[in-house]
Amino acid sequence: MRSLQLLFAAAVALPAVLAAALPSVSALALNTPFKTNKQWIQDSTGKNFTYVGVNWPGAADVMIPEGLQYASIESIVSKIKSLKMNVVRLTFAIEMIDNIKDNGGDVTIQNAFNKALGTTNGPKVYQQVLENNPQFNEKTTRIQVFDAVAAELNKQGIYVHLDNHMSKGAWCCGSGDGNTWFGDTYFNVNNWKRGLQYMADHGKSWPNLISIGLRNELRSGATNGLPYNWATWYDQVIPAADLVNQANPNILIFLSGLDYDTKLEPIATGADLGSGKKFLLTNFKYANKLVLELHNYQNDATDCGSMESGLWNNGFRATGTIAANIMPVVLTEFGFSQAGTDYTKTYATCIKKLMPQWKTGWIVWVLSGSYYIRSGTQDYEETWGLLNHNWSGWRNTAAISALQGMIDASLKG
Repeated sequence: MRSLQLLFAAAVALPAVLAAALPSVSALALNTPFKTNKQWIQDSTGKNFTYVGVNWPGAADVMIPEGLQYASIESIVSKIKSLKMNVVRLTFAIEMIDNIKDNGGDVTIQNAFNKALGTTNGPKVYQQVLENNPQFNEKTTRIQVFDAVAAELNKQGIYVHLDNHMSKGAWCCGSGDGNTWFGDTYFNVNNWKRGLQYMADHGKSWPNLISIGLRNELRSGATNGLPYNWATWYDQVIPAADLVNQANPNILIFLSGLDYDTKLEPIATGADLGSGKKFLLTNFKYANKLVLELHNYQNDATDCGSMESGLWNNGFRATGTIAANIMPVVLTEFGFSQAGTDYTKTYATCIKKLMPQWKTGWIVWVLSGSYYIRSGTQDYEETWGLLNHNWSGWRNTAAISALQGMIDASLKG
């Protein structure tokens, strides 16, 4: 939200295969680490900071950030920077860390494209990625692409918020995709915790990493999972948060709720979660590192007042002065089609009004104009994407203009 106050020279740590290819850059001193103070997020100087950003998916089948077959990392980041956004929610899959830990090392991007897209299209897309991003080669791994994205974001003064989107790399989210809840088909709890630890620790080499989301859109539907309730949430999420804080005590930890992360009422109110468990900030030694996140997709809304009360009761109440747990809340996902005039409808205009009014952070879904593959369809057209199909420009300049107004209002607030 605030302008960057200080510059300093600092080498960006990159794996050797990339370091030799990438030009040396000066890392921006982004006034880290961050902390919370009641409903506010603050940088290391004590200034309030509001998340104003966009989601950049990297958790689907290929498990690298999208769009690199169409554009360079530098050009994509430059487009984000041109909007004056200050953070990117960069999603990842636990499967990537499972490969690193259990299979002798990370998968190369060349093999990742072949596995996800097949041996006909995979090599073609891989070559397109190299043409746009010549710093990569046949030895480059997926995690090294994440390093390169973080480094370029850092170079251009943009923060990184990591998000564990899925366990198995795939499009998210559904009630039957095996990634819904603790113990579901692909949701191995021990691997999940290990993956979070790994990424929190790995991210120490990114000067601009300020936070991590423990899990995206917890939801019912698990075939063999643990009971779907708040008591289970507490038993699984709190130990995971403990591990992340131990691995990297500098970063903020985002806690998501139930029902596709649309509900966090008992966390804000300190209500009984079941079995006598309650979420109370006073129980945490790292209470000043905890943030709540919510999602909202009420695209058919016709009344902003109802949306406002719903969002408030479902979690934003934590930003109020009388909540049992006064905490920052960030709307880490909201969005709508960029292909038409949805930006003028009640849902979009209400979100645009409420976020600056509440002086709270937000991250719009989604940057991607297309995906390498989504639900089996290769080169999938994403009409919700801010960018067009080939990532060369904005999909809808009128919608971007409206978004710019929201950005400016949030930054000013």
